[in-house]
Amino acid sequence: MTSVRLEEPAIAAALGSGPLTEAFVRERIAPFFSRVLDAQRGRIYLANHSLGRPLDATADDVREGLAAWSARMGDAGEDWAAEMAAYRSRLAALTGAPRADCIVPKTSAGQGLRAVLNTYDRVPRVLATRGEFDSLDLILREYARRGRITLAFVEPDADGLFAAKDMLDALSRGADLLVVSQVLFQTGQVMPELPRIVAAAHAAGARVLLDVYHSLGVFPLDLTALDVDFAVGGSYKYLRGGPGACFLYLAPRHLDPRIATLDVGWFAKDSPFDYARPDPPRFAAGGDAWLESTPAVLPLYQARAGQIFTQAVGVARLRAYSLEMQRRLVLRLAERGVAARGGAPDCGAFVTVRHRAATSLAADLEARGVVTDARGPWLRICPDVLSTDAELATAAAAVGEIAGS
Repeated sequence: MTSVRLEEPAIAAALGSGPLTEAFVRERIAPFFSRVLDAQRGRIYLANHSLGRPLDATADDVREGLAAWSARMGDAGEDWAAEMAAYRSRLAALTGAPRADCIVPKTSAGQGLRAVLNTYDRVPRVLATRGEFDSLDLILREYARRGRITLAFVEPDADGLFAAKDMLDALSRGADLLVVSQVLFQTGQVMPELPRIVAAAHAAGARVLLDVYHSLGVFPLDLTALDVDFAVGGSYKYLRGGPGACFLYLAPRHLDPRIATLDVGWFAKDSPFDYARPDPPRFAAGGDAWLESTPAVLPLYQARAGQIFTQAVGVARLRAYSLEMQRRLVLRLAERGVAARGGAPDCGAFVTVRHRAATSLAADLEARGVVTDARGPWLRICPDVLSTDAELATAAAAVGEIAGS
């Protein structure tokens, strides 16, 4: 394949607005991914829920950020600031944030969680589920171990799934902060009755931090409508932006007037390049008051192509096609005697197979050129827009043969 440069007007025109089909993807979308498709030829990549496939333009975008450094040295800061503004604006559009400064660039979701935890002057009561991703879970448990928070968990049922009633019951016992995922990373479960849970948390006096890492880019998301206080996410998965391009979302009510975090740096000052040191410090307006020190700029360029691509295709189209491919995969697995969960409205973007040796199953599949992964007893299989029906058939046959043996 020949590499295709990604430009916003061109890709929007090329990708149209109709339902996605495999033929359409092969003709219109695959050329934007020629490098990774060529490099991975012969392998069936179904770990898109873990690390998304990069567009050809991603490498060119990163080179652009580096070229500004070489050509302009210190003045490259102007280019980098413009890229940060564009990054924040695109994420605001993708998340339903009402203003770009609701998005605060971070290098990890955990960094965003720490910033929120460090807004409390007293020890807050934090409620979370046992299904939160390891980085957030580890931070919460370490803060609790050191006495910085008190921590309670909502437990899953025997199938590893969470019930809204259990969340509501736990909130009725009191909390200052609820940490919850829109889509659970192990099982792919969509958190049930999320708007009701958010409303109940607010009624109980708690703020809500929503983890959207496993939903952003392939699942409908409107943070304004959900009315959450905070959200964390990143580009590693469905936004195809790789590691380091993450963010913290702040609801407008926490900007003006705002709550304050200890996790700040000199970029949070109202005029950082004046180098004045008033005491107490004067912070920038809105979400800029949550910026830290000199930002990591290359991840902003690294995330550009994936953001543009997702906006151009449209999350609704990607979601519809994702569900269709999941249903095909679940059906093919059933034909091989393998029960799987996926393809339904209460599922995220990947299919799960519960198996006592899921980790070994994933390793055996990879040895056959089928890339999946496992988290606990769940094998996770995620087709993306580039996956073909033939690949799903081959993968299902391999899972059936290995699991059966």
